[in-house]
Amino acid sequence: MKNAGELLISKITSFISSLTPIAVEEVKTSLSQILKDFHVEKVEIDEKHPDLEEKISLFLTSKTLEGLSKGTVKGYKQELDLYANVIKKRVKDVTSSDIRLYLASLQNVKMSTMGKKLSVLKSFFGWLASEEIIDRDPTKKIKTPKTEKLLPKALKIEELEMLRESCKTVRQRAFIEVLYASGTRLSEIHQLNIDDINMQSMSTTVVGKGSKERSVFLSFKALYHLKKYLKQRKDDCEALFVTERKPYRRISKRAIQDEVKKVAKAAGLSHKVTPHVLRHTFATLTLNNGAELVAIQELLGHSSADTTLRYARITEDRKREQHKKYLVI
Repeated sequence: MKNAGELLISKITSFISSLTPIAVEEVKTSLSQILKDFHVEKVEIDEKHPDLEEKISLFLTSKTLEGLSKGTVKGYKQELDLYANVIKKRVKDVTSSDIRLYLASLQNVKMSTMGKKLSVLKSFFGWLASEEIIDRDPTKKIKTPKTEKLLPKALKIEELEMLRESCKTVRQRAFIEVLYASGTRLSEIHQLNIDDINMQSMSTTVVGKGSKERSVFLSFKALYHLKKYLKQRKDDCEALFVTERKPYRRISKRAIQDEVKKVAKAAGLSHKVTPHVLRHTFATLTLNNGAELVAIQELLGHSSADTTLRYARITEDRKREQHKKYLVI
């Protein structure tokens, strides 16, 4: 069986001979002389380059220490593992061409997904460059693909009412009202406990992206349905929302999504309704009702006002009303 060096010589010789006639044995002898001062090791198909594995591990550890959520770090790891399965090189040897080759190898991938994958690679190699582990960032010259900017989906007021009226259980109604009134992310609601809710001020503190805390608020309607749900519970679990069956425990994020989906189906809403759609609805309806952009930015936990601006899409009636109200004549 050929060792790694012999295999490499055979492959190089075969490649050269496909381009031009050569004396095969002479070329092999010459290549053997060149490679005798090098240690050649073959990377197996299912094996990642050890240097790349090590640097990915360091990167993920750094991001964890920076306070990124477990979900974000896990997402980084998944994307970087996929990359490491294709490009088997030491990080300092990776070129822009390698990155393009990897992206080109992705089959049937949407441009938005391609952009997300490139974003992870830019974050990884940018970190390596900033830590002076590599001399240059091979992703720096690669532009993020342009994608169509889709507006966040939001329910109309009548659709929100249809959702409310289609709730079959007290718990479903509590889900809908709390998610909508607070404008929170699914992960933020999922981790709340009963004691976190201040019934007097109708508020709570949630931990958002980057482990940042912020205050969010409930409406009278949301508080009413939440109290109704808590009053009919027969368990001693600390979680704000729990499973319907014993042993009672904190409900999973997937289960909350499924409950919202059931309500939307019962309401006959054709488009997809998720906890995040309720967050979009909170932002859109409150902005349309005259709320200040900076206030909504704080309530949503956005670090940039540009992110919040995506929700600032008002109806034609609202545009007409604002034109009449503020036009100087």
